[in-house]
Formats: sequence, structure tokens, C-alpha cells
Amino acid sequence: MNAWGQGALLRAAPWVFVLIWSTGFVVARYGMPHAPPMSFLAWRFAFSVLGLVLWARWAGARWPTTRSQWGHLAVVGVLLHAGYLGGVWAAVKAGMGAGLVALIVGLQPVLTAVWVSAVDRLGEGRVSLRQWAGLGLGFAGLVMVVWDKLGVGEAGPVSLALALWALLAITAGTLYQKRHVVAGDPRTGNAVQLMAALAVAAPLAWLEAEPIVLHPHFIGAMAWSVLVLTLGGNSLMYLLIQRGAATAFTSLLYLVPPCTAVLAWLLFGETLTALALVGMGIVAWGVWLVVRSQGGSASHPTR
Repeated sequence: MNAWGQGALLRAAPWVFVLIWSTGFVVARYGMPHAPPMSFLAWRFAFSVLGLVLWARWAGARWPTTRSQWGHLAVVGVLLHAGYLGGVWAAVKAGMGAGLVALIVGLQPVLTAVWVSAVDRLGEGRVSLRQWAGLGLGFAGLVMVVWDKLGVGEAGPVSLALALWALLAITAGTLYQKRHVVAGDPRTGNAVQLMAALAVAAPLAWLEAEPIVLHPHFIGAMAWSVLVLTLGGNSLMYLLIQRGAATAFTSLLYLVPPCTAVLAWLLFGETLTALALVGMGIVAWGVWLVVRSQGGSASHPTR
């Protein structure tokens, strides 16, 4: 491939990543009628571990060398995969739309940035007035979006609690990863994380009474989750960061909720009223204020 073609691919990579990342919420909506959440995730984690192990073996990738590295990766895996994905999928199963789930957990970079600044553990400064204003705007916008959904049952107490649990899990996981996980090969690191997530998800799956139905939608959602989201999405994220896009990378995550909303509208007929659209705009404004003050230092979770 010539230099022009390589440059075009690199320019397109961020937008391809946003599209892939956004489909994670849509896939949850697509597969949930045919499987309980933890059962689906347990099989997804198992197939993903198999794929990553084979890929790492073929490429000769290095595995973590110390027990502490394995332990830190396991903690991150439980939080980011079992906790975060479990909350997202369970919220969708409980009736919450893909667009609303994406918006709620999309506040993760804001919470991460403000927490890091507040505790000042990583030397990144205290919380500025601009950041507090951004956090307040983001919360107000989220209330507007959620409030609009309360009357139609999409954001009931159970689904809302599950989505907030997913938000807390991914925030805690990224903060832990930022502080404790050293740089390493993403294939082996993700494999260790998913092994730990599988150890949590598998026993929970045994407690679910609903059976798995091998519907074409279930098979398609599983294949997309493993091949595109886990193997493809994570690899593309690593490529973007390695290519020097780490500073701008965080801003891509804020394009995910509107992209998810459009996909959910096209595929499932999910709607957002004027109040919800205004609330989404306020969330974006608040996030922009925080990220502008933080300088794009929020962590980058795995999917």
C-alpha cells in the first residue's frame, strides 16, 4: 500500500473506532431477547480468551512476568468486563434503551478526570471551577435525559441502578488500571483480564434460570462481540494510542452516545425527544469543559 493509502486508513481509523465502540450497546439490545446477560457474557469471555490466546501464541506475544501484574490485571478485568459489561447488559435486559445506557456510562471520563484531580494522587492538579461547572452541567443534562424516560418505563429503578453500577465499575476499573497496571502487550493483558471476568461471570450464569436460545440474532451478536468488539475494537484502540493519539483519544469516547443513539434509532426505532436532545447537548458541553481543563488525560477502558 502506498503512503497515500496508509495515510487515508490512519485518518479513517478514529471514526471506524467510534462506530465499532458504539455497536457494543446495540449488540446488547440485539442479543438480550435470546439469552440472560451473564450467560451471554460468560460465553463471550470464553471465546474471547481462546481467540486472544491463539493470537498471542501465533504472534509470540509476551505474558506478564510477575504475580502482582497478573493480580492487577485480574482486578481490572473483574471491574471493566464482569462489572461494567454485566451492568450494561443487565440494564438493557431490564428494559433500558441502548442510547440511554450509552449516555449514562459515557459520563465515565468526567468522573475519572474529576476524581484524579480531586485526590491529586497522580500529580494532575486539583479540581478547577471549570471542571466543577462541567460536572454539574453533565449531571443536569443526564437528569434531563433520564427524566424523560421515567414515564415510559425505560429508566425504572432497577435498570437505572444497573446502568449506574456499570458507570461506577468502569470508573473504578480505569482508575485502578491507571495507577497499578504497567504497559504490556494488549493481547496477553486483555486475555488475563477476560480470564478473571470469566471466573466471575460463569458462576453467576449458573444462577440464571432463563435458557440460551440459539437464535440467529444470538449467534450474530456473539460473533460480533468476540471478533469485532474484543479482537478488533481493542486492537484499533491500541493502534490509535501507539500512533500518538493518546491525548486526543479521550475525546473520541464522547462521540459514542450520539452515535449509539443514531444506530438504536435506525435498528430499533428508539426515539429521543426534544428534552432528551437538549440534555444530551448539555452533557456534551459539560464534558467538553472537563476535558478542556484536564487536557485529555482520562483513562482509556477496554471493551
